[in-house]
Amino acid sequence: MTDTTGHRRIRTRRAALTAALALALGLGATAQATAGGPRTIGGKPTDPITRIADFYGAYIDAQHAPDGGRLATELRKHYIDASYLKKLKAWEDSHHADGVLRAQNVPVAWRVTDNGTADYTEAGITLTWGDGKTTKLVVDMTRGSKKIFHIGTKGVEAG
Repeated sequence: MTDTTGHRRIRTRRAALTAALALALGLGATAQATAGGPRTIGGKPTDPITRIADFYGAYIDAQHAPDGGRLATELRKHYIDASYLKKLKAWEDSHHADGVLRAQNVPVAWRVTDNGTADYTEAGITLTWGDGKTTKLVVDMTRGSKKIFHIGTKGVEAG
């Protein structure tokens, strides 16, 4: 004969102890929100959307680093078409902001969405800032060289 009341009391005490420990450690809702399975992120270097996402992820990481300026410059050279780098520099000089992010500060999160197109790849970029506000950009990449040739608030075709 099993004592279900005793087992129930032990489970209740464990749950209460776990909750108290989580609150004491400041985990609260965060621990509950991340209690699911492991996250998986994938991609292919031949896929333009993956390349754009890789660029923005690495670029934002570099901009957050205290000494990331050199890496950010190298990432630009690797992912952005050389002729567009000149246009980007001109935009930055006239707007006094980072042309890749179209801002003076660095976002806390980013998301890349495939917008399609036939001759090139167009991606929607959503940048999330520390205050929770978002900025939407459009990035265009050639299918052949897989280099970014346009960054703006509208796609290259829209102007």
